[in-house]
Amino acid sequence: MTVRNLDALFRPKSVAVIGASERPGSTGAMVWARVLEGGFDGPLWPVNPNHATLGGHTVIGDVGDLPQAPSVAVICTPPATWPGIIHKLGGLGTRAAIIVGEARSDDDRLALRHALSAARPHLLRIVGPGSLGVVSPALRAHLGAPSCTVKAGGVAWVSQSNALTNAVLGWAHARGLGFSHAVALGGEADVDAGDVLDYLASDPGTRAILLELDSVRAARKFMSAARAAARNKPVLALRSGRADPADALYTAAFRRAGMVRVDALDDLLDEIETLGVGRVAAGATATLITSDRGLATLACDAFAAAGDTLAPWPDEASDALRQVLPHAVGGNPLQLGDDARPEHFGTALKLIADHRSTGTAFVVHASTHGAPVGEVAQALIANQRFAYRGLLACFFGGVDAATRDALHAQGIPVHTTPQRLARAFARLIDYRMGRELLMQTPEGLPAQIPAAIDAAQAQARAALTAGEHQLTGATAMTFLRRFGLRVEAQPDFAESDAAPSTRPVVDIAVELHDDDNFGPVFRFVAPSVDGVSEALRVYGLPPLNPMLARDIVTRSRYARLVSPEPALAALTALSQAVCDVKEIVGLALTLRVFKEHVVVVNPTLSIATTRSRLAIVPYPRRFEETLDWQGLQVTVRPIRPEDEAAHHDFVEAMTPEDLRLRFFGAVGSFDHSQLARMTQIDYDREMALIATVMSDEGFTRTLGVVRAVADPDNETAEFAVAVRSDQKGRRLGQLLMDRIIKYARARGTHWLVGEALRENGPMIALAKACGFTVTPTEDPGVVGFRMALDEATDATNATNATAESAQKK
Repeated sequence: MTVRNLDALFRPKSVAVIGASERPGSTGAMVWARVLEGGFDGPLWPVNPNHATLGGHTVIGDVGDLPQAPSVAVICTPPATWPGIIHKLGGLGTRAAIIVGEARSDDDRLALRHALSAARPHLLRIVGPGSLGVVSPALRAHLGAPSCTVKAGGVAWVSQSNALTNAVLGWAHARGLGFSHAVALGGEADVDAGDVLDYLASDPGTRAILLELDSVRAARKFMSAARAAARNKPVLALRSGRADPADALYTAAFRRAGMVRVDALDDLLDEIETLGVGRVAAGATATLITSDRGLATLACDAFAAAGDTLAPWPDEASDALRQVLPHAVGGNPLQLGDDARPEHFGTALKLIADHRSTGTAFVVHASTHGAPVGEVAQALIANQRFAYRGLLACFFGGVDAATRDALHAQGIPVHTTPQRLARAFARLIDYRMGRELLMQTPEGLPAQIPAAIDAAQAQARAALTAGEHQLTGATAMTFLRRFGLRVEAQPDFAESDAAPSTRPVVDIAVELHDDDNFGPVFRFVAPSVDGVSEALRVYGLPPLNPMLARDIVTRSRYARLVSPEPALAALTALSQAVCDVKEIVGLALTLRVFKEHVVVVNPTLSIATTRSRLAIVPYPRRFEETLDWQGLQVTVRPIRPEDEAAHHDFVEAMTPEDLRLRFFGAVGSFDHSQLARMTQIDYDREMALIATVMSDEGFTRTLGVVRAVADPDNETAEFAVAVRSDQKGRRLGQLLMDRIIKYARARGTHWLVGEALRENGPMIALAKACGFTVTPTEDPGVVGFRMALDEATDATNATNATAESAQKK
């Protein structure tokens, strides 16, 4: 569904427990006890017709008799009661409910459907059924039946498993670790993993998200939410079932979304320590600080096994080391010696602080008479500020609770073995690299002639009209050539037929199938390069561009043997064919890779009148248009990742005053990550239309941009518009606004809203000319704009205005 009303779930102001009880072993008793034990300090109402008081609280006999609408209701009653309860809660104005009980029988499932129907008119959100609950420790809200109370922390836990959620909460509790939120999704009849990811992506109290799931129910929504979340914070995913044939597809989906997949529960638990406690800016390297050679060797082995890189030891650091720690052995790892004292660890942190290339600081230590763990920990706390890229500690045998809590309070994660520490750091690097992959600017898409695309679409439709559902032989070759592919119908290549320099390097089998959940999915298979290593088997989700194709190609050991560009172009072209021709539901072909070129061999395409939606929305070519404007030929189209350079020039061409009015404050230059966020958008929830012209030098120049970002439920979209300073006064802003209003209306968005500084007269005039209502905001220096985009919303707005006017009279 959407993130609508999830704020009531995660930031409740009042709670009702429906079916609260004192009967030992009952669900109502467990839930009520946990709510009380958690210490929620807002209004709390138990509801049960068979009790007068519970835990010092007056019991309400019926949901309809509640004194006001609770933010959240936790329902502990049998399934037959759910529809009536939800109907009454919705009428009161309750915005969220958690159903703890299971829906096991057909009658239970029927009751659940009726409950969902009762919730829908009120936009009441339902977690469950069969949910352990939702915990928000900062508010002391334990809504459900978790195994223990939960401390506040910086990591969110989201799981489809009640048992695993209880185990993780208990594990963290025993180690003094906490969570920003913990969610057991249950049956996901309404609120699902995508909804929760969407909410947590912008939750300021959540620094990282740990996700455990077996399956994804709404792939497009999940991918959109996951990509949004991963741009903002680390998202780590655990999925059991490596033997599942679909598991490789999930690996590809997680990677495409920028999430880091972990292979074991231990790894996920370690990240509660690393991400929930630490403030680590993971670079690619680190420096190990240890006491003796044995520990150094163990730690180095752990780093090598995890694929981590130790920073090179700066030559100039050796002289400084001899001055302050003459008995230490310089290098990486830095060995302080058997006679190291606690203060020596602090001195080492100060030393490497002057050499930024040393990266993140790792301290690996086993307690000695001269350097007890507790005293070393205090030295680390006192000198933590010198670890500019963060500090992680590993104390063999662990530390006592007081020392652990003191380290945690200062943001220093503590691990028990070098292996766990090294793997945790490796996953931070994986996240950084995955996020960079999301932020990379790909090479330009291959230029496609619209007539060729139209011809390909017409060919597919004509074949279907003729009753054909496969394109093979010359017909398939003609089709793929329209997308710039070199295609041949040739038999298996005989090595004796050609000189070694002209023989193919590898044949890659390429398949496309229409997955029930993720929609069209590519599968690439390449044989072992040496007969010993495993064959390459990877999935890819279209749309692909050259940058994403490179991520696939470079995972093959054959990549170093050939020029990569022809393969990248071929994969991108195949993806474009699938995206542009919706009738393609499957394909099978061989990509024959030579050193300097690629040939498609023996293609077969399966076609049908309908297919599943792509999990990731491709570039929406249908919004492109070219028109004559002010003596120029202007193209208005959606923004693309490869527009980054032109967008940089566009921003640089705006005056400081225009930038201040657009961004509500003084703005300097924009770095790559900021520009990437502007140009790499998720077309499923955001649109940026740019007006471009071709310069005399043959480069695309951006003249203006208008942007609309919808909330996940598509109720409201917020717009912003900017025009190059030297193009102002030529009605380009009006042209762009007309098109974004038309786009939002066609998308079914109900409201288009925006804001401007009160002093921005031209923007206010433009908004009025477009039909927006100008409204005050909480900030006296800012005005708001609001427009109803559909007749129903407009009529409701008019009715409300009439009612308000009547009340004033």
